[in-house]
Amino acid sequence: MDASGGRPSEQRIVRCKCGRATLAVEGPPIMTVACYCLSCQDAAQRIGSLPGAEPLADSDGGTHFVMQRKDRVACQHGAELLREHRLKPTSSTRRIIATCCNSAMFLEFESGHWLSLYKARFDPGDQPPLEMRTMTQHRRSGVEFTDEVPSPNKHTLGFMWKLMRAWGGMGFRAPKINFVRGSVDA
Repeated sequence: MDASGGRPSEQRIVRCKCGRATLAVEGPPIMTVACYCLSCQDAAQRIGSLPGAEPLADSDGGTHFVMQRKDRVACQHGAELLREHRLKPTSSTRRIIATCCNSAMFLEFESGHWLSLYKARFDPGDQPPLEMRTMTQHRRSGVEFTDEVPSPNKHTLGFMWKLMRAWGGMGFRAPKINFVRGSVDA
């Protein structure tokens, strides 16, 4: 079965830079994307400036995510190290950081049914290839894409369809992520 509604298969591990915080991820991703929205660019700058943090954005300014159903992600170790960061106090999205080494772990739309896991947190051999770019209308001036990866200006119907199929595969539920302990200012 496909990534959006298929049965879980192998387990992959998402880990912070120092390895103290780990998440277990079951099954194939919904999709892999690089986002160029203004919020992701702002977060890349803010979180990337934390002591010891690695860059979040790729060299072209996009943030590469592996989108996974929430019901297929669990904290294995280091829940006490995970803290949320919001760009604004009222934001419905939060980026989760492992405070031990300031590694950005994932982005969550709280009312959503998926997590956007930062690609760099997967071992290099477990990083799925990029399927599409999104929100490219906000990419930096001068950035041109020369490959065959779809790069629409906004979210497409196909993008939304994959999310809807995954949600249907979950019985239209949106599980809560309850292993994050608090917040951090970045």
